Amino acid sequence: MKKNIRVVGAVIIDGDKILCAQRGMEKSLPGLWEFPGGKIEETETPQSALQREIQEEMHCRVEIGEQVEHTVYEYDFGIVHLTTFYCQLVEGTPVLTEHIEIQWLKADELEQLEWAPADIPAIEKLKRTYQIQK
Repeated sequence: MKKNIRVVGAVIIDGDKILCAQRGMEKSLPGLWEFPGGKIEETETPQSALQREIQEEMHCRVEIGEQVEHTVYEYDFGIVHLTTFYCQLVEGTPVLTEHIEIQWLKADELEQLEWAPADIPAIEKLKRTYQIQK
């Protein structure tokens, strides 16, 4: 039986741009793009896990808003339960520690990148939301 892995991702928005992060080549899903975040520890809420992960991975602080999407995706290494949240930077500038590249893209540009499959439903929702706001 595959292991359930609970993770969170930050949809960090600055103006009309969204932060995209490319996974390192030594990690699972090497080179794919994702919303930064990580695993939820036993004692954490999704929001507190996201605060901790963004501080650890990107050396900045975010304010967490409402949920964007919740996705369950079965990979060969386990079943990922990904919850993404809208976030705003409140302190610092994202730094590369876990990722090999970051890009700031508009919602309608996100599909240019090769995303981890669990992130795709959030991208589709962001595109729909962006089109409504135009």
